[in-house]
Amino acid sequence: FIKFFNMSDSIIKCFINGEFVEPQSYGSTIDLINPADESLLGRVPLCNHEIVNSAVVAAEIAFNSWNSLTIKQRASIMFKFHSLIEKHSYELAQLIVLENGKNITEALADVAKGNETVEWATSLPQLAAGKILEVSKGITCQEIRAPLGVVAAIVPFNFPFMVPMWTIPISLTLGNCVILKPSEKVPLTMTRVAELFIQAGVPPGVFQIVQGGVDVVNAICENNKIAAVTFVGSSNVAKIVSDKCHAVNKRVLALGGAKNHLIALPDCDIGMTTRDIVASFAGCCGQRCMAASVLIVVGKNDVLLDKLVETAGQLVAGQEAGQVGPLIDNIAKDRVLSYINNAESSGSKILLDGRSWTKKSPGYWLGPTIILHTSSTDKAMTDEIFGPVLSVIQVDTWDEALSIENSNPYGNAACIYTENGSNAEYFVKRFRTAMIGVNIGIPVPREPFSFGGLYGTKSKFGDFDITGDGAMEFFSNRIKVTTK
Repeated sequence: FIKFFNMSDSIIKCFINGEFVEPQSYGSTIDLINPADESLLGRVPLCNHEIVNSAVVAAEIAFNSWNSLTIKQRASIMFKFHSLIEKHSYELAQLIVLENGKNITEALADVAKGNETVEWATSLPQLAAGKILEVSKGITCQEIRAPLGVVAAIVPFNFPFMVPMWTIPISLTLGNCVILKPSEKVPLTMTRVAELFIQAGVPPGVFQIVQGGVDVVNAICENNKIAAVTFVGSSNVAKIVSDKCHAVNKRVLALGGAKNHLIALPDCDIGMTTRDIVASFAGCCGQRCMAASVLIVVGKNDVLLDKLVETAGQLVAGQEAGQVGPLIDNIAKDRVLSYINNAESSGSKILLDGRSWTKKSPGYWLGPTIILHTSSTDKAMTDEIFGPVLSVIQVDTWDEALSIENSNPYGNAACIYTENGSNAEYFVKRFRTAMIGVNIGIPVPREPFSFGGLYGTKSKFGDFDITGDGAMEFFSNRIKVTTK
C-alpha cells in the first residue's frame, strides 16, 4: 500500500475514472494523524466542486456500459471482490488500526462485517428479480428494478470499511455508479479497497473516491447529476444533508446520532449482562452509533454495579485483542472529558474514572468511565458523547425506565436485560427505537435485515434503510410495465 503515498509527506489521492490522481485544485490540506501515537500519516486535500464534477462526468460515461451488463455479471464481479477482501483482510485491518485506532480484533471485525454485506450483494440476482403477473385476460403487469444512475455515499470515521460497504456493493450490483466521500480522518482503508475493486473487474468510473470536507459534501448534495445520497454521521449534519438533497428533489438517506438506552431488570443474569454492557459501551472506545450510552437499573442492584465497575476496570489501553484503543483525535478527547468533568461538578458520582488514561502520551487516550446520576436530565444522560462513557441511573419501576428511554430525541437502539420472556416482550413493544436487543447490547441487524434508525427522530432523516433489502429499495426504481 505504500506505493499510493510516501508516509508523512504525501497528499492522499482521489480515485477518479480508474486512476489515483492528485486534485488539480484544492484550498488546503489537513493532517492525517495516527490517533494512537499522533504520528503524521499524510495530508488530505480539501477538494471542491471541481473534483466532484470530474467524478460525475466519468461516472455518467461509465454508467451506460456498467448498466448494460446483466445483474448476474455484476454479481460475479462482487464474488471476486468478496474473495479479495477475505485474502487481504489482515492488511485492511492493519490500515484501520493505523488510521482509526481500533484494536486489531475490532479492525478485523470491521472488515468481516463489511464483507458480509458484499456477500449479501452477490445474492441480488435472486432477490432483485421483478414480478410478472397476468392481472386480467390478456393483460400482464411486469415489475423491473432499474438502477438510479450516479449515486454518492458520505461516510464517517468510526468504521472505515464496514460503513462504506453498507451501500457500495449493493448499489454497484444493482447497476449504479458510486462516488464515495470518505471521512477525511480515515481515507487510507478505502483507498486500498479501490485497488481491490480494480482487481475484481470493476471498470473505470464505476467506483470513485473524492477527498475533502464540507465543500465536497455540499457539491455532492447540490449536483443535479447525482441521483441519490447516503450519509452516516452526526444528527446536525444528517439533517443538513437531508434538507439540501430534498430541496432539489434528490433521494437521500441520512443517518444521524444516537443515545442508546439499556434497561437491566432485577432478574438479569449478572455475569452475562455486565460482560455485554462493557463490550457495548467500551468497545471501539465507544465510537459507534450502536454503543451503550445509558444504563437504567430497575431496583437497587449493587451487585450488578459492582461487577460492572470491576469488569470495565480490568480493561487496558492498547491496540491488541481485548484492549481499548484511543479516541479519534484531540477534539474528541476534549469533548468526552468535558462531559465527565461536568457530571462530576454537578454532583454525579464517578464509579469508574478513565481520565487517568489521558496521562498516556502520545495519543488520544481516555479510559472506560462509569457515572452514577441522580437526574435523567444531566447533560451526559441526554447528549450523544461518542466515547467510552456509561451513564447509570437507578429507578424504582418499569414505567420510569421506559419514560426515560421514550423521552430521548434519538431512536437508534435500546436493549432489555432479563431472563423472563414476558418481561422482554413488554419492553420490546414499548421501546421508542428502531433496533432492539434482548440481552444484546449492540443489536445490529444482520443481512438480510436492514440497519437504520427510527423515522421522526434525530437518528434518521430521509428514505428507507441503509443495508439489506432497505438498500435494495433505496438504490433502485421499480418500473412497472403493463402489456396487452
